[in-house]
This record gives sequence, C-alpha cells and structure tokens, in this order.
Amino acid sequence: MSIETGQHGGTHVSTLLILGASGDLTGRLLLPGLARLIGSGRATGLHLAGAGGPGYSQEKWQQRVTETCEAAMEHATEEGKAELVKIAAHTSFTELDVTKPNELANLVKTLDGPVALYFALPPAVSQKACEVLEPGQLPETTLLVMEKPFGSTQKSAQGLNRTLIRLVPEENIHRVDHFLGKGTVFNILGLRFANRLLEPLFTSEHVEKIEIFYDEELALEDRAGYYDGAGALRDMIQSHLLQILGLLTMNAPATLKERDVRDHLGSVLRATAVAGDPKKSTRRARYTAGTSKGRPVPDYAAEKGVEPALKTETLAEVTLNINNSRWAGVPFILRAGKALGTARKEAIITFRPVSHLPTGFKGTDEPTKLRIGFGPDTLSLDLDVNGPGDLYTLDHVTLAAELNSPDLLPYGEVLLGVLSGDPTLSVRGDTAEECWRIVDPILTAWADDVVGLDEYPAGGNGPAGWDTNCTSSTPTGV
Repeated sequence: MSIETGQHGGTHVSTLLILGASGDLTGRLLLPGLARLIGSGRATGLHLAGAGGPGYSQEKWQQRVTETCEAAMEHATEEGKAELVKIAAHTSFTELDVTKPNELANLVKTLDGPVALYFALPPAVSQKACEVLEPGQLPETTLLVMEKPFGSTQKSAQGLNRTLIRLVPEENIHRVDHFLGKGTVFNILGLRFANRLLEPLFTSEHVEKIEIFYDEELALEDRAGYYDGAGALRDMIQSHLLQILGLLTMNAPATLKERDVRDHLGSVLRATAVAGDPKKSTRRARYTAGTSKGRPVPDYAAEKGVEPALKTETLAEVTLNINNSRWAGVPFILRAGKALGTARKEAIITFRPVSHLPTGFKGTDEPTKLRIGFGPDTLSLDLDVNGPGDLYTLDHVTLAAELNSPDLLPYGEVLLGVLSGDPTLSVRGDTAEECWRIVDPILTAWADDVVGLDEYPAGGNGPAGWDTNCTSSTPTGV
C-alpha cells in the first residue's frame, strides 16, 4: 500500500474497517472524505470493509460505496480514478454485533493487516465494543479510531482511556477531531512561529484578549439523537474550540513531529481553567422559533426528539484563563452556537493599545486585531493608519489574505493521518481528559441551574443583553 507520508514512522494501514457502515456519519462525511483522498492519488492499495447490524447487506453497502466513489471522480487524478474503481469493486460488508464478545475480534483476524477500526458509532456503543474486547485479541498493529466525544466527564474519559490502552499502545489510538485538519493546524503554527513580526507579540504583555467564535446558521437539522444529550458546550467548545485555543497559545515546539506538537498542546491545556465562578464567566441560551437561512425554524424545545427538561443549550459562551507566565491575566472567550443570523467562524486576537498616542491625532483609535478564519481559512489584520485628506485623522484599514486551502475534505485529512499511522493531529489521551477537566465545573454549575438558560430567536444574533465582547470581568446576561 502507498500512502503519502509525513514526519513520522507509524503503522501504514492495509484495511480500513468502518463500524457503523449504514450510519449518517459514514455516508455524509467518512466515505466522501475517503473517496476524495483516494481520488487524489495519495492512498493506493487500500481495502475498504464495512460492518453493521441486521437490515443492511453487502448489496446496500456496495451501492453506497460505489455512488460515493463515482461522485469523487470529478476531482480525481487518473491514478485516483483507477483506485476508486478498485475500492468500489472489492469492498466487503459483514453483519455483526460489535457488543458481543469475540465477534469483532474474529472479523479482524480475517482481514489483511494492519487494520484500522473506525468506530462510526454512538459513543456508548463504541465504548461497549471496546470493553468486550480482551487484551491480546487484536493484532498489536491494529489502530483504533474513535469519534468525539471521548467520554462525558473527566472521570469517564479516564475510564475510556484505560479501556483502550489495554488493547493497543497509545500511539495506535486515534481520537479524531476533524477540526484538526492539517491545513488549519499548520496555518496557525506557520503564522505564529514563522513570522518574527508576530511570534514575540503572542504574550500577555501585548494581547488584551483572544476570542474564538463558531456561530452557525444551521439549526438542529434532525440531529436530536446526539445533540440533545450534548449541547453546544460539549459538542463544540469542549473539543474543537479548546484544541484551537491550544494551538493559538502553546509554546513553539522543537519540531513538527507528533510528540513535540502534542506535548506542547497538552502543556498549555493543563494550565487552562474557567475564569473564576462559572456564574460570572459562562452563559448559555437556547433558540426559539424564528427564521434561519430563509427557512422557518421551530422552537428548539419543540424539535423532534428533543427532551425540553434537559435544558440543552444551543449557544454557549465561556471565559477561560491560562495560568502560566505567557498568558496570565488574558481572558479567552470561546463561543459556539446554532441557528444564528450570521455564520462566524474565526479567532480574533485583540492587541493592547499603544502605550502613548501622540497628541494631535484625531479619529477613532481602534485596537489592532488579527483575525484567523476557519473554513475557508483566511487571515486579516485591522490597523489604524492616516486616512485620506486630513493627515491628522486616523482611519481603520484591513489587510487580508487567503491561507492555504487543502484539496481534501476535513475527513479526508483525518483519514490521511490514520492510514499513514500519523497520530500528530489526533487527540492524545491525557489531552482528552484535560479538556473535560476544564469544562466539568461549568457542566456542574449548569446542571444545578446556577447559570440561567436564556433564549434567542432563530436567525438572531443571540439573546438580548448579550455583548459579544463580554469578558469575565464584565459579564452580562447571566
């Protein structure tokens, strides 16, 4: 098998076994991402296998894979087109119950190794499937690929990690976060550490605050089965946005190899905590009926499959501190929500004002801001300069650029790391536990109704009284 390689020496996968072959994640994200990767010519000689429960079949699986591969032909190289044809022609499906002892282990023994087991299943089912496996049942080269959430609390994440580590070594466990595609990660690391102009400024001496937003226009979209038990805090902040926070604030690693990058990411997250009392530094809200993207949206509590008594938030905002010498005193505001009027997916680094502005300048003295956009990845820098006409009047200008945009879909980037045995961009076990440690006090406070559940109309910009530039020292609406 040939896989595009990076700076690592991991296991190169021969067979990808997708558990949950009939599921939405497999059809909507995994298979399209895999097909685009294969079509690019960067993965050859792979065998694709699927497994699932009763009611699915080899014929249905083959049709699903074939249709996905045909759709990927448009973007494929000549070599990639040939590989897509092979994948569709030789893919296999097995009916099994992953929660029954020996069934999964026996299937793996029939496949060409090394095998990557992709658990495209509900978290509870994935955990049960791993618990019934016995140490030694899987070949030592087997890779376990786990979807978020990695547990539901720090304690449960620790238990899940203990279950996984008895089956395979840590380096063979890929806790995937499709937010951590190579494009986004290396755009941030390159921007920070390759520019003398910026690298010295990423400290509390120069940075006033950092905000990370992920506001979506999409509403629930028939995902109540997962989302109503998760909410915006667990779904986005606990995983995706904390990883972005870590990349923006970590110290420079010596190399881009797996251990260096993940050691530094883990170090800064270990120093991260809620900024004091959750009542003052967090807030939550849920959308009511309205209009989003030109379509009517029902009240969240009335959506199919939703249990109103759970008080699941669809908008969450938290303020964190990083307790180390580089970032002491800087507020970090993380916000994620659904059914909002404007999609906003970016990190904003706001720099402190200059120590002295010469008397005589007029106009609005806006702070310098660096904005990093996600999907598409963009970069903009807001500056004050002399405007046209009156040379004493300052004007605001923005310097903008587009960053590297990968040709792969997000799950294609994830699978490239898995198939090449490179864990650099997967979440390490200790880091997964730290992310839960950070949000556990918030979840406890919210469960106890210490923080009220505000409301906002779908298609709006959030609850009345919410200031998007809120920090822990000036909370509103809580």
